[in-house]
Amino acid sequence: MEKTLGLHILADLYGVDGSKIDHVEDVKELLENAVKYANLSKLSSHFHQFYPQGATGVILLEESHISIHTWPEHGYAAIDVYTCGGKEKTFKAMEYIIKTLKPKRIDEKVAERGVIPVDQYLTNIEKLKLEPISVEEK
Repeated sequence: MEKTLGLHILADLYGVDGSKIDHVEDVKELLENAVKYANLSKLSSHFHQFYPQGATGVILLEESHISIHTWPEHGYAAIDVYTCGGKEKTFKAMEYIIKTLKPKRIDEKVAERGVIPVDQYLTNIEKLKLEPISVEEK
């Protein structure tokens, strides 16, 4: 038996309205709201404005991190959401970003990180032997 320590989603968003990802204030608001929407726990953040355009930023989470790097002139944003402790929060944060940016195309990679064996005796999980059930035809 195994368990996964974290879930990592890498997404390339194409066809994004450049005005939504050009300014550092907008990408900061996007990530901050994604953190709130997914009920994640922010530790700190850092954002940077590029000139003539584009922005980057990262929010360090108790659960791991969420980041963005943008090329508004190409309508492209690279998104990274990695959390531990619950896959649903990872998907929820990415869901918020996608709903907000409305890309025309998404290339997404999802990776389970830290797949480790679970010792059934330490976790008090019993293996059950399932017997086949015969179904009588009528």
